[in-house]
Amino acid sequence: MSVVDNVSGAAPVTYEAKDGVGWITLNRPEVLNALSTELAAALADCAATAAADASASQVVVRGAGRAFCSGMDRTAMSAGSIGDAFYRHWNRALDGLEDMSKITLAVLHGYSIGGGLQLALACDLRLATDDAVLGLGATRHGLVPDGAVLRLARVVGVGRAKELALLNDTLSPAEARAIGLVNWVCAPADLDATLAAVVAKARAASPTATGHTKRLLHESFHRDPRTLLEDVLAAQDECMSSWEIDEANRAWQEKREARFYPPPPARP
Repeated sequence: MSVVDNVSGAAPVTYEAKDGVGWITLNRPEVLNALSTELAAALADCAATAAADASASQVVVRGAGRAFCSGMDRTAMSAGSIGDAFYRHWNRALDGLEDMSKITLAVLHGYSIGGGLQLALACDLRLATDDAVLGLGATRHGLVPDGAVLRLARVVGVGRAKELALLNDTLSPAEARAIGLVNWVCAPADLDATLAAVVAKARAASPTATGHTKRLLHESFHRDPRTLLEDVLAAQDECMSSWEIDEANRAWQEKREARFYPPPPARP
């Protein structure tokens, strides 16, 4: 059953695959893409769709209108319509983006605060326009920043994470770039070109190797690296038997860059 926003009647999140990229778009521009239970459920479903979409090698998460995401819908919160269902859908969405084997990229513009920044932290990479406003603010409103509190310190370190999560400071994109919270900053007019350049870089890497590398990087936070040796060797074995390694070897012999997109037709 499709999810419909109870404010606009439109889908609160949309998904489209085009030219090898899956586009997940928050679609409540009239409230700056504020988070509702319907949006969280639709986002989780779109993340699952993107993960399973063989036509998409990378996934971009963005917001329609003037902002990426302004955080929790305070009207819905004050009306008592935010509860357990929201948080379960919300964390299913963030886990889906973090766990998929594809590179996920959040594009931050305008208000990218609260849940908006939490969502961005679940993605692998973050591109911000220089008009973005970044921060958390959950504890100011009596809440735990549940989507960020378990991820933020891994990105910026415990000291900076405490500053952002406990004192609720907002950051400029330049400040966020300096502490590693975002990977790139560009002018709004340069967004399309910058995004295209990032996608091109992602396409230059083997999808099989990318998926294993992303997974093992996450595992490195949970386990002693020495206990992961057999897992690493199994991943390397899969890479060595993939079509991508054949293409990489041909490219080396032909003195050209390897081409992993588009993938070859599936064998019957």
